[in-house]
Amino acid sequence: MTLPNPELDAEALYQSLSAQVKAGLAKAENVAIVGIHSGGAWLAERLAMEMQLGERLGFIDVSFYRDDFAEKGLRTDVKPTQIPFDVDGATILLVDDVLYTGRTTRAAINELFDYGRPARILLAALVDRGERELPIAADFVAQTISIPDRQSLVLQRADDGRLSLTVDHA
Repeated sequence: MTLPNPELDAEALYQSLSAQVKAGLAKAENVAIVGIHSGGAWLAERLAMEMQLGERLGFIDVSFYRDDFAEKGLRTDVKPTQIPFDVDGATILLVDDVLYTGRTTRAAINELFDYGRPARILLAALVDRGERELPIAADFVAQTISIPDRQSLVLQRADDGRLSLTVDHA
């Protein structure tokens, strides 16, 4: 069962995240944006467009890098990783929709290093729901919330590009 959550206005959260990212990267050099499929990729696309970094936009699917790959198996919607710029020496903004245990972020960082050695990696997340299993924190986050373990936050993108967040009750 999936229900909309009126407290989580994804468009308003995106505006907050965008403002934080722009201010935080204002003086950074050699910036590139990498979105984690799929929600993080949607956010990264918008950020790259607003920041005029379209040529420095990449996408990661961490399916093969997850530490629970053996027990969960491969998802049916695996997308190709696309990093069309030189990672060496870059300031990478890694973007995800929901930061939870930290395992997806760890997998994305591992995959990024297969493409080179960035000067710095910063993490942006639309929502941080806590419950970390690894010592990972976002540099930019629009909102921190707490929801029960058996529920998940799902970012969706409409045909017109508008974002919405729902709480999925397992």
